[in-house]
Amino acid sequence: MKRIHLVAALVGTCTIAVFFASTVLVELLGSPDAMAAAKSLIVLPGLLVLVPALATAGASGFLLSRTRQGPPVEAKKKRMPVIGGLGLLVLLPCALLLDAWAAQEGFDTAFYLVQAIELTAGAMNLALMGLNVRDGLRLTAGARHYNCNNGCSPRG
Repeated sequence: MKRIHLVAALVGTCTIAVFFASTVLVELLGSPDAMAAAKSLIVLPGLLVLVPALATAGASGFLLSRTRQGPPVEAKKKRMPVIGGLGLLVLLPCALLLDAWAAQEGFDTAFYLVQAIELTAGAMNLALMGLNVRDGLRLTAGARHYNCNNGCSPRG
């Protein structure tokens, strides 16, 4: 279960990072056609990778947290509703709307306003997910460090 959680969390985090970077790069360097292509790829196939990865990370994290306690676990639990809420209530609608507008070459003020909202929410999610990755790595390092089953000392 720990490996499933790790892979799903890393796939989800990296996918959001790719969405964010591609949006910024195509905005700075790309043509309207490139912008439309990027927005389209974020929706399909991007969301087909992202949504299952995040659902798997959330479900596996929930299962793993049942047997763990401590500040890192509690911090991750507090961040998850914010991450999920930003994803479902802000990032997903923004991605769908921007894709539809970009396909119609509707690069107007509304497009850029929604894109600014999307980038802000994406940066927030990346920061929160990064903190979850950090805390997850601390948890696994602590487990290796203190739960040695082969007779090693607490420091070994």
